[in-house]
Amino acid sequence: MTSSALLVMDVQRDVVDLADDGSGYLPRLRGAIDGARAAGIPVVYVVMGLRPGDPEVGTRSKVMANVLRAGLFTEGAPGSEIHPDIAPRAGDVVVTKRRGSAFSGSDLDLVLRARDIDSLVLTGIATSAVVLSTLRRAVDLDLGATVLSDGCLDTDPEVHRMLVERLFPQWADVVTVEEWLGAIGTPRPLS
Repeated sequence: MTSSALLVMDVQRDVVDLADDGSGYLPRLRGAIDGARAAGIPVVYVVMGLRPGDPEVGTRSKVMANVLRAGLFTEGAPGSEIHPDIAPRAGDVVVTKRRGSAFSGSDLDLVLRARDIDSLVLTGIATSAVVLSTLRRAVDLDLGATVLSDGCLDTDPEVHRMLVERLFPQWADVVTVEEWLGAIGTPRPLS
């Protein structure tokens, strides 16, 4: 029997401010979270967290240099908090990662193994960053994967479209939040 977890990745205040396109992303994601809870599916929040002074950031990483220039992800900074519209509840796990993938520098693998979770449902910002990196690692770990296409968001809509329509279906099931809620027995988002 497959045991799944919903991953809510990098939906932190500053990231939402940069990426939210006014399409109703946060309410849709809230519906997925509420649906997962109603179906007994664990919700695991993944946040990017860099220590003050950025000791884990090397000089050769172009991606991390861009993150530092943008002033994102410093642990304890208000902008690095999980967005309050989708905030964790008691019993939800929050995992801190140090790089793009939810597995990089985190204890996510330990959390999944401890709960006998063998399948992931991926959501988050950005499709071309945390979602892509985490999906690739999940495939390498032989985990089942579903990507909620409208539960992901990217600052480049064309890159998002290409990933969810062309690349991700090669590695995972790709469905909308509404389709996934119907499949788990929660036909519409809960309020």
